[in-house]
Amino acid sequence: MFKAESWAALFRDYRIFQSGLIATVQMTLVGFSIALILGIILGLFSTSGRKPLKIISRIYVEFIQNTPLMLQALFLFYAVTFAGVRSFKPLVAGMLALGIYHGAYFSEVFRAGIEAVPKGQSEAAYSQGFTYIQTMRYIILPQTIKIILPPMVNQVVNLIKNTSCMLLVGGAVDLISATNAYAVGLSTARYASAAYVFSGIIFFAICFPLSTIAARWEQRLKDRDQRINAPKKKKAPDAVSDAELDRIIGGSSDDAPASGTRENSSEGGGLE
Repeated sequence: MFKAESWAALFRDYRIFQSGLIATVQMTLVGFSIALILGIILGLFSTSGRKPLKIISRIYVEFIQNTPLMLQALFLFYAVTFAGVRSFKPLVAGMLALGIYHGAYFSEVFRAGIEAVPKGQSEAAYSQGFTYIQTMRYIILPQTIKIILPPMVNQVVNLIKNTSCMLLVGGAVDLISATNAYAVGLSTARYASAAYVFSGIIFFAICFPLSTIAARWEQRLKDRDQRINAPKKKKAPDAVSDAELDRIIGGSSDDAPASGTRENSSEGGGLE
């Protein structure tokens, strides 16, 4: 694995890994777009207050989250293929499977973000004549962005890693599939260990920065909320030192005889 010959072979055949990485990025971008659309729609369904829409959202989320992604991808690909659609490519199946699977998780993120906004704002919008869609578009959703972005980034990281599940879906061409094909090749099998390590390094280089950004972002939001919700300390009254107190008392006692002397003087003048 650590032989220079293995790594030299990897860099010589870099186009194999490059094509796999490009397919992984394509699956990630398209899958994220599908998941985002489904997440917004189902998130709105679950917070609409209408029971049929809530039931639809709940059934979708519970079914998708409680069945494996691999099973969903295999079912999607072979069901469509056996239905006679021969042009249905594994890459397209991977995009759809990732989008459908992560759409369930995105919807929960949107639901939590919407419910985090105080209900009084929705009621105020309705009292001003806003419809449900207008309230969500102009008032609620803009406020949820700062709440949902950290968990959304985490979901993107999971989506990138889950592209590896497409390995068994009709010979998908993602990075893991390309790595595995390289590792079992007749002329390249001796470089298998280095190939898997190299693939892992690529995934780490993509996912670790995103995970770090999400963690720091979430911690920053928590710290800000703690500062906002922290009880305000009452301002303590100005303290008077002992020296100042003695000077005040001493000044008052010095003024008393002086005023008494002036009074006696005035009385004495009257007697004369």
